[in-house]
Amino acid sequence: MKIATWNVNSIRRRLPLVLEWLAQHQPDVMCLQETKVSDEEFPVEIFRGAGYQAAFRGMKGYNGVATLSRREPEAVLYGLREGPDNEDVRIIQTVVDGIPIINTYVPQGYRINSEKYAFKLEWFGHVRRYFEERLDPAKPAIWLGDVNVAPEPIDVYHPDRRVNDVDFHIDARNAYKHALAWGFTDVFRMQHPDRLQYTYWDYFRNALENNWGWRIDHILATAPLAAVCSKTDVDMAPRKAALASDHTVVWAEFER
Repeated sequence: MKIATWNVNSIRRRLPLVLEWLAQHQPDVMCLQETKVSDEEFPVEIFRGAGYQAAFRGMKGYNGVATLSRREPEAVLYGLREGPDNEDVRIIQTVVDGIPIINTYVPQGYRINSEKYAFKLEWFGHVRRYFEERLDPAKPAIWLGDVNVAPEPIDVYHPDRRVNDVDFHIDARNAYKHALAWGFTDVFRMQHPDRLQYTYWDYFRNALENNWGWRIDHILATAPLAAVCSKTDVDMAPRKAALASDHTVVWAEFER
């Protein structure tokens, strides 16, 4: 199974790039975040024409998650719980070939002294309970997406200057690691322990050219899948393309 994740920062703007990446790389599953469209405007038929089923939940202007799969998912769960849930635009679980795939767009947090940051920390607690209630760490599962946390100093430029940023503040890092400790492994860092590699660069101050970035997009696997992860990498080409998202694609392959 080849799986990829990409915060597209508007599926309308990035649709040609997504279709190009799908055609070139043929992933079995592609998870998208920040689709920024209401459900009735999601391009489901276009993706079907490209050979992909789409499970999605979105809203106009911000948030939104979508999981594209070659096979029809055996099950789809929107949000953190059954029934109506405001967080269904941030988390979607699809079961593909028996593997639960949890696609998340974690709250960014705004500022560390804000209610939005407090909500971000709570969100990681909610998702940890979600794992405890719905998954088994001894069985295959994948958690991926824009997690909005750079876990270690190697994962952010000038880390000494980022300590009060919501994506690197120690409380956010600890909350993320507590969720991760349920039973997930960061497969990129497992395979590339010392590699300086980011997944996000803002549009200002020549950030991409200067490599002033963050590794905040992750693919995380339970032990049975981490053990058979044959390759994982970050594709820089989508970030360098015309009309690019400020994030790029992270992908991994798992032997079955």
